[in-house]
Amino acid sequence: QVQLVESGGGLVQAGGSLRLSCVASGRTFSSVTMGWFRQVPGKEREFVAAISGTDFSTYYADSVKGRFTITRDNAKNTGYLQMNSLKPEDTAAYYCAARTKVASILSPEYGYWGQGTQVTVSS
Repeated sequence: QVQLVESGGGLVQAGGSLRLSCVASGRTFSSVTMGWFRQVPGKEREFVAAISGTDFSTYYADSVKGRFTITRDNAKNTGYLQMNSLKPEDTAAYYCAARTKVASILSPEYGYWGQGTQVTVSS
């Protein structure tokens, strides 16, 4: 079992930055792949980024590439999503997710989820 708790969401103007954090507990953190997804009401959950547990390989959706950076600190059992140059279309609930296998962009392949944190970008 893995428990995930996100924080860091909020309201920001377009062009601004936010950093989301995800604290994990319950399993050796370095053994899990961590992903970030986002969802707006009425739409499917969308892949944002993922990072593997050991070699720290990273993966990004095209829509955030060059603006968002996913990192992790295994010593602190924490993952991060640094979001720069935010756009109104980035407005969504952001979810941290984890899986015990290699990174995936598919939300059904993640077995552990946080409660979500809202990010709102005003124009």
